[in-house]
Amino acid sequence: MSDFNLKEFLDSKVEEYNQPNFIPNDPICIPHLFTKKQDIEIMGFIASILAWGQRKTIINKCKELIERMGGSPYDFIMNHKEEDLRSLLGFKHRTFNDTDLLYFVEFFRYHYSRFDSLEDAFLIGQENLKPSEISIEKSLNEFKLYFFSLPDFPLRTRKHVSSPAQKSTCKRLNMFLRWMVRQDDKGVDFGIWNRIAPSQLICPCDVHVERVARKFHLITLEKLQWKAAVELSENLYQLDESDPVKYDFALFGLGVEGEM
Repeated sequence: MSDFNLKEFLDSKVEEYNQPNFIPNDPICIPHLFTKKQDIEIMGFIASILAWGQRKTIINKCKELIERMGGSPYDFIMNHKEEDLRSLLGFKHRTFNDTDLLYFVEFFRYHYSRFDSLEDAFLIGQENLKPSEISIEKSLNEFKLYFFSLPDFPLRTRKHVSSPAQKSTCKRLNMFLRWMVRQDDKGVDFGIWNRIAPSQLICPCDVHVERVARKFHLITLEKLQWKAAVELSENLYQLDESDPVKYDFALFGLGVEGEM
């Protein structure tokens, strides 16, 4: 299949999957429950971090967490008293537990006491750059250092936030960045951040995306590590320089539905 035909095919699949009917059965439905920017950011981040396993279970666990926070995550995080944290005890999703959750709450409270948006946490050391000059690799590496900069963070919680420095594909964080940064008129991704250009995003790589991407030789590196995610994104950039990560919809959709 030629590049032109591949682009035509993938564009058609983006159009098919990048639709509002994609939302209800995907973890992105969780931040869509909110209109306040900080609630969207907080629950978008948590939903992306919890996004492994069955999507139905992920969605249910996120809804449980929202209920534990009284339906208003940002308000709970910023205004809770010590005794209010008892409502979070016992929360668990796979290896993520209440110890991890309590640290997430502590970090968010610290961050939002200093900044209005979580976007600032992904711009450390790049605050004065143009959106098209932002390095996502640097963003993710600096974010992890910042996230675990509070005293006495639980060592066990580090496994839940990946970074390119670990050679991870950072699938969950890249998915979260896609949600926050991508802008179109389809209503799936939010596009509420504007200091990072969509062209700079790295495509989230899970088993579904990897399988389809390898079929099309968009990934050739043997190991699915950070470099493979970059290779995929650079190849997608050849198909659309302004919005390469829109093809995540096509690759993921094809993989999940087994059309390949």
